[in-house]
Amino acid sequence: MLTIKQWLACLDEMDRMYPDAHCELVHDNAFELTIATLLSAQCTDVLVNKVTKNLFQKYKTPEDYLAVSLEELQQDIRSIGLYRGKANNIQKLCQRLIDVYNGEIPADREELITLAGVGRKTANVVLSVAFGVPAMAVDTHVERVTKRLGLCRWKDNVMQVEETIMKKTPVERWSKAHHQLIFFGRYFCKAQKPNCDSCPLLGTCREGQKRLKKGLVNQ
Repeated sequence: MLTIKQWLACLDEMDRMYPDAHCELVHDNAFELTIATLLSAQCTDVLVNKVTKNLFQKYKTPEDYLAVSLEELQQDIRSIGLYRGKANNIQKLCQRLIDVYNGEIPADREELITLAGVGRKTANVVLSVAFGVPAMAVDTHVERVTKRLGLCRWKDNVMQVEETIMKKTPVERWSKAHHQLIFFGRYFCKAQKPNCDSCPLLGTCREGQKRLKKGLVNQ
């Protein structure tokens, strides 16, 4: 397992590689970010952005999403995976925003996760990006990278991964580290074809060392 010193050195390297890492979901406010993040479950940010380009022109407020039939909303997001369930959750989320929060996205994790389709990961994204609250959202990239590097155990669940990262990372680095881990996992340490040959973290990466021993890495 990585020591805190080794882990922070890994983050420093990711900071050099991706100093401008950021949320790639296009949005103008907390409401749009919440909808976009809900839509991004098991879907790429690129596809979500293609859909929300028109979606966010048509729907500006929670009331707008409730003014159409469920079937119409489903058609508007049809190209996104699990679109039926996501459309249903969006309308339920909007109804709760109106009934409980005066149409506004709450800046509180426990309140956010009461919204349909909003789990802890989505809540952490919204808190961090929209409200500037330090948070660590664990998606598939963050989980893969931290397990490959040996910060977390292979058997750790998402909550355990989140807790480990937060415990070993200074709180002021949580939000930035979250985006840099995503960029590193999305563009460099890919699921199927990680760039081990040119990885500056190869020496501390247990997955990289395993691949090196198998002759899968050219140095």
